[in-house]
Amino acid sequence: MKYPSVPPGVDETKVQEFGLTTSKQVGHPTLRWKDYTGQHTFLLRERTTVGSAPDAGLVLNDRSVSRIHAEFVWRDDGAWVRDLGSKNGTFVDGLLVWGARVPEGGKVRMGSTEITFEYAQGDDADELWPHSNFGPLLGASAPMRRLFASLARIAASESPALIEGETGTGKELVAQAIHGASARAAKPFVIVDCAALPEHLIESELFGHTKGAFTGADRARTGAIEAADGGTIFLDEIGELPLAMQPHLLRVLESGTIRMVGETSRRKVDVRFISATHRDLRTMVNVGGFREDLYFRLAVLPVNVPPLRERLDDLPLLVQAFLPKGVFANPETLRELGKRPWLGNVRELRNFVHRAAAFGTQEALQMSASGHTRDDNAPPSSPSETPIDPLAASAMFASDFKTFRDEWTALGEREYLRRLLAKHDRNVAAAAREAGVDRTYIYRLMRNHSL
Repeated sequence: MKYPSVPPGVDETKVQEFGLTTSKQVGHPTLRWKDYTGQHTFLLRERTTVGSAPDAGLVLNDRSVSRIHAEFVWRDDGAWVRDLGSKNGTFVDGLLVWGARVPEGGKVRMGSTEITFEYAQGDDADELWPHSNFGPLLGASAPMRRLFASLARIAASESPALIEGETGTGKELVAQAIHGASARAAKPFVIVDCAALPEHLIESELFGHTKGAFTGADRARTGAIEAADGGTIFLDEIGELPLAMQPHLLRVLESGTIRMVGETSRRKVDVRFISATHRDLRTMVNVGGFREDLYFRLAVLPVNVPPLRERLDDLPLLVQAFLPKGVFANPETLRELGKRPWLGNVRELRNFVHRAAAFGTQEALQMSASGHTRDDNAPPSSPSETPIDPLAASAMFASDFKTFRDEWTALGEREYLRRLLAKHDRNVAAAAREAGVDRTYIYRLMRNHSL
């Protein structure tokens, strides 16, 4: 792999000072069940969709099982099952559950099918990536190194990949890492944010349009998919793609061709599709919010990015990466950060470092604990009330001008948005009108700043 073992500016010896642990894990379970076609076994090694749909990761030949019924997830402490909005529920040892860990010998029932879990004995460890980074991604914890090893295999494939994970986990960086490690690395990487586009512009944005195709089309425009020819198209927040547009995207995936708005013929494109969402598309499929055939076409290679709370060993590495070279947070601050829930994940941690640079570490910790900066109606604190400590001063003012400008802009943007939303009682439409921007842009800013 072309990626370096340690990113520039990150001192791995500093990270080791705070102790990176490797979680003890149980062996992968073997699943056994019987249906009208006979006896079956399945070794669970990764997140797997279960249902009667022929494209499910684990197919149950049972008419009483929903097409997308549940998912099995293997973690360090064993296998977990989560119902995905099935019609008749999921049961573990006779108990109806939404989500539960399956014990040794446990039985999961879906419809009339009962699946028995048998855990492997002895060492059954997953492959771990040997370095603490994969392209722009950082992580020395076991969950991230397992992810990196998986991404290396996915990068070598041409199949569509679907990246799932909570807001702020770095799904766009994952897509960039896959592209950068692939044979398409020298070709374009084009991003389309499906949540930020007005519905009437999505078709033109994706496929392009000819001159005069509609009112205002005074010239021809190449669409994002064709612009990515030879490379990768990244469809962020694919769960926001309107139902009316989903058949058009499905045809592109199946035929490898596009038709510009205003054209009658189709043209060939060579593009790899990577999509991302913080929503559960399988649950959306069950309630009619997303096409089943499109989901399975996009999720040939599923990727799940762990939330920060499941990879707290990475805090020292991440904090150091967000600070200028040579600066490192003290152990007390890192221990305090380890107690936070981090609902906004890595993005929230990055914002914490930026806030510490502007307001000081102690106030930033208080902001993180309370979930907001200060009383919306209170006047801004004076400099004497929010002193900048030495760490913050180094972080904000010792960097290059571009870094300083970007971090200061992010701080102001977040504070402006927070006050704007508070003023309008989080009415996004009203906030967008006052700000003079489209409300989809407000939603995007809210995601970016974990608001």
